[in-house]
Amino acid sequence: MSRAMVPSQQKLAEKLTILNDRGRGMLTRIYNIKKMLTKTDSKPAFLSDKSLDSVFKYLHKKFPNIDNHAGALQVINNIKQDVVKSLSLYYFTFVDIMDFKDHVVDLLTTIDACQVHMDVTLNYDLTVNYLNLISTYVSLMILMSRVEDRRVVLSLYNVAYEYLNASSDPSFPRLGQMVIDYDIPLRKLSEEFVPHSRVVVPALLSLHKIYPKRNLPADQMRATGMLSLLAEPLKIMNVPNTDMVQCEYLSLDSMEKWIIFSMMLCHTYLQEAQLWDLWKTALQSGYIVQLCRDEVLHIHSYINTFFESLKGHNLHKRITEVKDLQHQALQSSPAIHRERRKFLRSALKELALIFTDQPGLLGPKGLYVFQALAVARDEIHWLLRHFDNPPSKKHTVKLSQEDFVDRQLPELLFNMEELKSLLRKYNQVVQRYFVQYLAGYDAVLLNQLIQEITNDSNLAHCPEDESVILSSLYNTIAGLSVKQVEANEVFDFRGVRLDWFRLQAYTSVSRAGLVLRDHQDLGKHLNMIVFHTKLVDYLDELINETGDLSIYCFYHQIFEHQFKQCMEFPAQHRFSIVFPIICGHFMNATHELCPEERHSIGTTSVQYAHWFLKEMSDEVNQVITAICEEQCMLNYKLLPKHSAASILQSSNKHKKNKDKKKQVGPEEEKPGTESVRKNRENFTRMDKLHMALTELCYAINHCNVIQVWEHGFVPREFFIQHLETRFNKALVGMMMYNPDTSEIAKPSELLSSVKAIMSVLQGLENYVQIDIARVFNSVLPQQTQATDSFNGEKTITANYTNWYLEVLLRRVTVNIGQIVYSPNHKAFVTVATDNNSKENLYLAAEEYADLTELRALAELIGPYGMRYLGERLMGHVASQVDELKKLVIQNKEVLFNMRTSFDKPEVMRDLFRRLGNVDSVLMRMTIIGILLSFRSLAQDALLDVLEDRIPFLMASVQDLQHFVPNMKDTKVVNEMASAAGLSCDIDPLLISALRSQKNVANESDYELACLLMVFVAVSIPTLAKKDVSVFKASLEGNLSNCHCLAKAVNQIAGALFTIHGPGDVSDRLQEFLALASSSLLRLGQSQEQEKETFKNRESVYILLDLIVQESPYLTMDLLESCFPYALLRNAYHTVYKASAVDN
Repeated sequence: MSRAMVPSQQKLAEKLTILNDRGRGMLTRIYNIKKMLTKTDSKPAFLSDKSLDSVFKYLHKKFPNIDNHAGALQVINNIKQDVVKSLSLYYFTFVDIMDFKDHVVDLLTTIDACQVHMDVTLNYDLTVNYLNLISTYVSLMILMSRVEDRRVVLSLYNVAYEYLNASSDPSFPRLGQMVIDYDIPLRKLSEEFVPHSRVVVPALLSLHKIYPKRNLPADQMRATGMLSLLAEPLKIMNVPNTDMVQCEYLSLDSMEKWIIFSMMLCHTYLQEAQLWDLWKTALQSGYIVQLCRDEVLHIHSYINTFFESLKGHNLHKRITEVKDLQHQALQSSPAIHRERRKFLRSALKELALIFTDQPGLLGPKGLYVFQALAVARDEIHWLLRHFDNPPSKKHTVKLSQEDFVDRQLPELLFNMEELKSLLRKYNQVVQRYFVQYLAGYDAVLLNQLIQEITNDSNLAHCPEDESVILSSLYNTIAGLSVKQVEANEVFDFRGVRLDWFRLQAYTSVSRAGLVLRDHQDLGKHLNMIVFHTKLVDYLDELINETGDLSIYCFYHQIFEHQFKQCMEFPAQHRFSIVFPIICGHFMNATHELCPEERHSIGTTSVQYAHWFLKEMSDEVNQVITAICEEQCMLNYKLLPKHSAASILQSSNKHKKNKDKKKQVGPEEEKPGTESVRKNRENFTRMDKLHMALTELCYAINHCNVIQVWEHGFVPREFFIQHLETRFNKALVGMMMYNPDTSEIAKPSELLSSVKAIMSVLQGLENYVQIDIARVFNSVLPQQTQATDSFNGEKTITANYTNWYLEVLLRRVTVNIGQIVYSPNHKAFVTVATDNNSKENLYLAAEEYADLTELRALAELIGPYGMRYLGERLMGHVASQVDELKKLVIQNKEVLFNMRTSFDKPEVMRDLFRRLGNVDSVLMRMTIIGILLSFRSLAQDALLDVLEDRIPFLMASVQDLQHFVPNMKDTKVVNEMASAAGLSCDIDPLLISALRSQKNVANESDYELACLLMVFVAVSIPTLAKKDVSVFKASLEGNLSNCHCLAKAVNQIAGALFTIHGPGDVSDRLQEFLALASSSLLRLGQSQEQEKETFKNRESVYILLDLIVQESPYLTMDLLESCFPYALLRNAYHTVYKASAVDN
């Protein structure tokens, strides 16, 4: 007499749980093996070796009965170590699949023997896990049969293993037989499932209560108010009235897979009306079924191939029916799913808006969220696999691409993520609600149902196992309290859920002590309790179960295409942030049985998230750039120079024009007309740009951090980094600097454009939560340095410094008489002469080097930039001084004699004739003077800017400079004052530049400095011979810029004698004044012929006065003691009179 099976000893619940998890792991492993063996670069190198082709053919042909001692296989002996090492992972995956198959077959047989009754609305966990196990098992066997070279891989490993160990692998005979048996997997599986059909068919029939309700077209969904909280406003606070709560969010894809796979294996039952109805609806819903990830079946063709292979079953009718269903699926399913996605967009948006406004509704109406997520997820999965796998061309039905290219899909994806984020954000709201619900309602009703069972006259007594589980369930939920939520206590109801799973197994077998079918209220209520416990402690997992989009990890091209499509469609811009968020789902696709793929999937997710955010930031920056360009153009029209045309036009209106034929052309459009609107519906380009900016900034601003694998992406920081880089490039680009043509924008125009851009960027704070001042503080100070820290490229400071020194000031010094420094105009002025070169015709120096432009430059590059300009400029001065010292050394003996003989006219005249390089000395001193004049002008501009920007700080700097006594600290104070634009007796930068010079030919620096002053002093009279030395009263300067000698003499003397001398600057300048005045006085004593030669001596006399005026060490008294003031007065009178005549 056989002993009855004890359900509790079979551990059906535990086995189903473990085998389902292991099945998913096995699917993942075999999927990866299939992918690796398909790609040449990922499979072992010897499998691609052409010299082994004959071996592979032999192994494939003889599999599984292979003679390992055959001569053809001897070549494997040479690579046996490599083969075993490389193929062990593949081989043992197949061994694990074989073990899994054995356990599944054993469990299914046990379930048959126990005569378990399956009903998805009653014993939900048991039925769902059972059907999942069948679909996983079938998918695994089909996928295994599709692995290329499986026979070769297994036999190759076994041969190499035998060469190493002198015996074949013990698993190989059974493994080989399994591979042979499942070459056509459905044939073998259908044989296996003949006895299982007694359990499978009732399980499928229970789906008839759910599947038709879930697989509705969009118009019926709308009509029934599906997913609508507002359809019944009076019931908005009530929990949804359903007795099969977990079935409400059951995956439609999973149900269709259960129906199709199970009915393929139990095809004899298709005669039953309800099963035929399920089969027909499932096959009409689509023509692609997922096996694993992006591995799919063209299901109708696959079924027909299988049915055709079954000889003697007379399945011609079924084959015809499947072909008809395929035709219907191709014809109607794309449009049905398109309309369903349209409905879901509006439904999910409505849910998101209501729950955002009233998050308290997430308690009673939380089920709606999971329903919405599950339906939307299924639709996205359907779209991906059907879009990626078009039907074969032999079908006559033409598919419309519009049904698959969904431009508004990002909105649906975004609303899904919005609902998920609301659930996570208001997690405690949901917890509080359901903790109270479990304790206050579920526990009470459960107690009543337990009492009914206890009092049931038909039940002799409740079995001990079932009684213990029911009591445990009641006690667990009855003891819950809101205080546990407030105390942030961690809930764990996994034991409750597993106990109910066990109870389902105990009460669903035949001859059970407590039959669940007879107590349906208990089963349905416990299903409800399980759902409520999940909302308390399992919320994240429930969200992943219903709304996971990790499938995108395996549809890269479609993912990229949808993102690009989103960025091209302005109405979808605000939803673009969903793409990097989806990258955070990718790790959900991994399984612990396949740890090696975690790194590759994680890296892929991070790379895509980075790319999406980069593209989004670039798109925003392009829009901002376009707005900035528009604003700069508008700002450019407001520049003062554009008012000239209006002024001229206005003045011409007052003049009577006799020739009426010569009409003035149409008036130019004045600034401001772009803001005039006649109709608000007419969108201008700026309107469209601002709309695009609003939408994109909404996306950037939507979430603070996006977690992807082990990384956290902050979209706003990403955007700020790209904005800083773009702003930095824009600043340099607006200079329009062309080194080849030496063209550059005026500093004032550049400043105007920069302010316009900054105004636009400041407006960004209205769109996105960023600190734009941080961007300015990061980028603008970098433009005050020679190179930026982004790419090490040249900045505004470097380019303007280079242009002023190498272009403008070089032209001043090379084209003598064409560009003059005018102290009167506080600018370098281009003088109109007959011989102006073409390169100066377009370069008006006063438009770049006057006080206004240099103020703008000072605002742009700040004190640091102006200091850099000064340092470069002083470097040029130092190089000129170096050349001057060389000239002094060449004439050292003559200069020494002249220094001691300045009161002997005849001796001086003879010595001067022996003096060489006089013109060169004057030219170099003039160049120094020009450079120092520009430096002075730049310092004045900087001072004006700083006094306007930081008046109180500047007052403190001025006080320090004025009141600090002449001691060690003077140097520090002078450097600070110079950096602030204040003038110093001796420029600290000049001292620093000259101090860094090397000694020339080991000569005494002090002596050379003294002789240099002598050289300059005795050379000054020669200026009177040159036509370009004439003094222009309107400019207050000489055409040759020799008036700049005044600044050069004082600054160079002060610097050299401060560095090298004992501090006798005043004495040395007095000596210089004596020499220069005596030399100039001799001009007045020259003969008539010589007087004609020295025709500009009055202009040179004035130079002496300028030297004294410029000097902090010389006074007019000293000058008058050396040089008669009457000569100076007459000189001024003469040059001003001559200037008046010229004008």
